[in-house]
Amino acid sequence: MEHKENILGKNKLKLGIFSANCSSGMAVTKVPERWENNWDNNLKLVKQCDEAGIEFMLPIARWIGYGGETNFHGNVLETVTWAAGLVAHSKNIQVFATIHTAFNHPIVSAKQLATLDQLSGGRIGLNVVAGWNKPEYDAFGIELPSAHDKRYKMAQEWFDYVSKLWTEDEPFDWEGDFFRGKDVCSLPHPVKGQMPILNAASSEEGKNFAMRNADFLYTPMLDYDHARTTVKDVEDRAKSVGRKVGVLSFVTVVCRPTMKEAEDYLAYYADEHADWEAVDNLMTLQGMHAQSFSRDALATLRDRFAAGHGGFPLVGTPEHIANLLEKISETGVAGVALAFVDYAKEFPYFQQEVLPRLEKKGLRAAFRV
Repeated sequence: MEHKENILGKNKLKLGIFSANCSSGMAVTKVPERWENNWDNNLKLVKQCDEAGIEFMLPIARWIGYGGETNFHGNVLETVTWAAGLVAHSKNIQVFATIHTAFNHPIVSAKQLATLDQLSGGRIGLNVVAGWNKPEYDAFGIELPSAHDKRYKMAQEWFDYVSKLWTEDEPFDWEGDFFRGKDVCSLPHPVKGQMPILNAASSEEGKNFAMRNADFLYTPMLDYDHARTTVKDVEDRAKSVGRKVGVLSFVTVVCRPTMKEAEDYLAYYADEHADWEAVDNLMTLQGMHAQSFSRDALATLRDRFAAGHGGFPLVGTPEHIANLLEKISETGVAGVALAFVDYAKEFPYFQQEVLPRLEKKGLRAAFRV
């Protein structure tokens, strides 16, 4: 499916929520008010976001925690069943399921996602990830391929298989390098034959995968220049294969009435009470097995990892944060997924104070339920 500007709505700057299905969300912190990813909190959050016109919710698929005092991401709601619950309790918001191609069979995933798309009236999306976390491969008893490109060869075949299952009405045989099937058919199909596709990646193989298959590349943003360069690179790559692919990124939000309050809270949760053991475990695994950040960047991003898993920091007053989001939009980034220390408690202030400022800047239209 070719990318369309309005695939996640017509707002110039699209907004989502990231990692609400995971314990502590994105903040690697020990503070007692850190996010509890129980169902009641997720239900409260999706209703808040749905009523505010937030475009999407995006989960992290995680199977093994990162240790430390909090065992960061040790408690995680599985993304397909999580998505099912959220769409059943919302009316407008797009809910993504994040699926590791190495751990989920294409026939099962195709059926699950198409069922959810039918249930939701076309509000399900797929975030395809090839996987990089060796302890998770170990947990599944699967060897992590030493060659990064092999993970994406498997991911490509997985996606091709799922796409065929979503479009073929008659049984077919599948003979690939990683999957085989005889007289395979999967009905129902997604509501529109396909669904919004994200690919979370920063490596060359990941970007190329996104250019072939995704509507949006979901990738870290180190600074404005990096964002601008990434958007230009994605535009050029997509154009070379006759497609159009947008760029989404993720941010950490600390929004308070004054700059001092915001900066003091950042220091409180992301420095004084950071779970540094978990931070270092996460960064070690990122450096060894992922290509989301270069080794040099990882060395300078320890504080940012504590604050929000490496997300771009939005810290300050509502006016300041609205201005920062405007600068992000000016780089060409299509939208960002938000993370808070306590999503359901902090989002209403963001909704009340930041969203109207974004509307005045022409980045978003006023939303009415």
